[in-house]
Order: sequence, then structure tokens, then C-alpha cells
Amino acid sequence: MNQFGGDWTDKKIEILVEYAKAYLVIMNKRSYWKLMYFDGFAGTGFIVKENTVDFNITIGAARRIIEIDSPKPFDEYYFVEKNSNKVKQLIQNTKKAYPQKKIYIQEEDCNKKMCDLAVFLKSKKGKYHKILAYIDPCGMQVEWKSIENLKGLPVDMWVLVPTGLGVNRLLKKNGQISDAWIKRLELFLGLSREEIESFFYMKVQNLFNQDMFIKSSDAINKSGQLYKKRLEEVFEFVSKPFELKNSANTIMYHLYLASNNKAAITIANDIVNKYNR
Repeated sequence: MNQFGGDWTDKKIEILVEYAKAYLVIMNKRSYWKLMYFDGFAGTGFIVKENTVDFNITIGAARRIIEIDSPKPFDEYYFVEKNSNKVKQLIQNTKKAYPQKKIYIQEEDCNKKMCDLAVFLKSKKGKYHKILAYIDPCGMQVEWKSIENLKGLPVDMWVLVPTGLGVNRLLKKNGQISDAWIKRLELFLGLSREEIESFFYMKVQNLFNQDMFIKSSDAINKSGQLYKKRLEEVFEFVSKPFELKNSANTIMYHLYLASNNKAAITIANDIVNKYNR
């Protein structure tokens, strides 16, 4: 089983499930669409949250979505998981547990399958499909080009952005970011080194007329704002973020819904506002 975080783990899944149910209510009246749920980091179907007393087992997003039958289930479920051991457990917890449902499981990198999804939706076979996607990485595994490929396609995508645990950690205070970390940031944000530095740092000169970089004091929120802006270049609408915080009240992730449907964002914002409170 996956081992992961605290109460915010439950909340992000509840947000997804609440949205999925509203999505299915609307789409139930439009039977000409074939509905697919796409999960890019499906895990095992269950999440273990460890503490000093016991183990708290949470039903993961994959199982929660499969269990929705009213007003209708999804027509297809497409789960992607790179870890072979997790795939074996995922098969047991989804495909074998629900043999009556059309479930596909791929042991593959999420970036590859997101690109394949875009190709499918542009094909004749994918013409009448609508996708609810859930992209929930633990780090910065998702490359910007994978999201960019979804431009103009019938996808509602919840995406978890590691602003505090990812982007902020790679942005060194003195601006001396290693080439490997800059490459990771470039792939994740789809921006050049110069664009990243100018957004997050202020360039000043010291007493010796040498250039110095001063990192923004609000880099976590700025990274969330930047990612939202980038999403708005691919999708027509992006929701307010759900902020996932640790026990010290520091933001670790921002969760967004990106869609080409304005009504979808209205629903998402209502849900996000409730959980942010």
C-alpha cells in the first residue's frame, strides 16, 4: 500500500470525489459522451498513513472513483502506475475487485501516457470521449510538455503541484542552483533558466559590483501563481487552489482544476472554498 501524509491526503481525495459526482450528474444527461477517468499516479488503490499509535488506512482515489455508481459510473477507467509492485496490488484492488467494470492498468510513466491520451483524443476513436483526469504526483515528475499536449481537448484535469515540497526546495536562497536542479525546474515549469530566475529572484550588486540574486520571500505562493498562469495558457479556465499544508501551516502543494468548461470551474471553486475553510 502507498504510505503518505496526513489529513490533507483525505481532503484532496474528498475534493476529487465530490467533483466527480457532480461531473457525473451533469454528464448523465449527455449520454452521447463516453466518459473516462484517467489517473496518472494510481498507486495501489489504498493509502497507509502512519503515526505513533497505529496505521490509518485510507481508500485511495482509484478505488473511490470506481465505487461511484450513482447517477452513473464512468464508462472506462485508465490507471497509470510506474512501480511494478504497486501495479500488482492495484490490479487486485481494482480490476479483480470490480470485474464488471472496464478498467485498464498500465505500468508506465505518467508523462508517456498523458501524451498517448492526447493522441487518442485527437483520433477518430477518441472523438466522443470526455476525460476526468487526476494527476497526483508526490514530486515534480510531471513535465510541462505533457500538460501542454492537452490544449484544446475535452479534459477536466485536477493537478497537484508541489510548490512547497518541490519548486521552493530547488530555488536556493542565493540563486546558486545546480544545473541538475535547473533542468528539473525547466522541465516542470516549461520555462528557461532566465525566465525562472527573473520571476523568483531580484538581481542586485554587492559592494564589489558583483551580481547577487535575492530569492522572493513568498516563493511558495509565487510558484502556485506561476503554475496557475501556465495552466491558463493551455486551458480556458483554472480554479482557485486548494492549499495543502503541514502541521506548521506551511503550504506543501497547490491543487487546481483546469478545464475548458466555465461551469466546471464554478463547481470546483465551490468545493475548494469549502475545504480551504
